[in-house]
Amino acid sequence: MSIAAAFAADKEQPFHPPAAAGMAHHQANGSVTIGAEPYVSGDKVKAAFGKNEPYQFGMLPVLVVIQNDGADSIKLDKLKASYVSPSGLRVDATAAKDVRYAHAGQRPTMIPTPVGTIKKMRGNPLDNPAIEVHALAAPIVLAGKSASGFLYFQTGFQPGSTLYLTGMTEAGSGKELLYFEIPLQ
Repeated sequence: MSIAAAFAADKEQPFHPPAAAGMAHHQANGSVTIGAEPYVSGDKVKAAFGKNEPYQFGMLPVLVVIQNDGADSIKLDKLKASYVSPSGLRVDATAAKDVRYAHAGQRPTMIPTPVGTIKKMRGNPLDNPAIEVHALAAPIVLAGKSASGFLYFQTGFQPGSTLYLTGMTEAGSGKELLYFEIPLQ
């Protein structure tokens, strides 16, 4: 049994986010650097979410990495995130705990048989524990540290879109940081 567990552990790759400054889409304001990357398809999506890819079911996951190189911690408890398409359509982030409810339930398939009908139920593909596990949920980013996770938007990805992040404050002074506007090409 332990051999089977070892093979399963070898097969599964843990998810490791990149550094904020090394991401293709990033912005630095003062001592804070934020990187963002939409996860639409490919091996990186499978590494984060497994075989149930949220984007196939109308949920765009965007990986956000916040690097704090300053001397003061940053509070994220009032963080607001918006995805703005090139046409100006604004979509606010969906809380990770609510993602499972975004994909409306479907009626069960009724299969007629000689002894009656059988209901064939389908599971909700967005009821995936990895969605909440990998969500951006850090309440604070300590000085010299980073925080990362996914934000979820109920929209499709369009090149030329922008991710807006506001509401971050310095923990010591309570001063709000400048907003971040990260273009997603």
